[in-house]
Amino acid sequence: MLEKTTRINYLFDFYQSLLTEKQKSYMALYYLDDYSLGEIAEEYEVSRQAVYDNIKRTEAMLEEYEAKLLLFQKFQERNKWISDLKAMAEKDNFSKQELLSAVTELEKLD
Repeated sequence: MLEKTTRINYLFDFYQSLLTEKQKSYMALYYLDDYSLGEIAEEYEVSRQAVYDNIKRTEAMLEEYEAKLLLFQKFQERNKWISDLKAMAEKDNFSKQELLSAVTELEKLD
């Protein structure tokens, strides 16, 4: 569950500008502020089911955006390569070829 929440939070960060104000608000309250469905429903004077449906649809939309745009995937890959580059820099005897290879892989991500 925590893994899913973390993923949705990242997707929300990347794609929130593509959502409606209501979708942004529901997602922020549910995932960032840890409101329950009932609390959100009370705040917006709608049913708990309406909030649940909106959040599930929005999660699906975020996953669709990611499938097409791959911003989160590229972010993860970029972080991996940066971490690898840092580890390489800490070694005394890394090869120039290793460094160039890592930089080339980073360039491919954009």
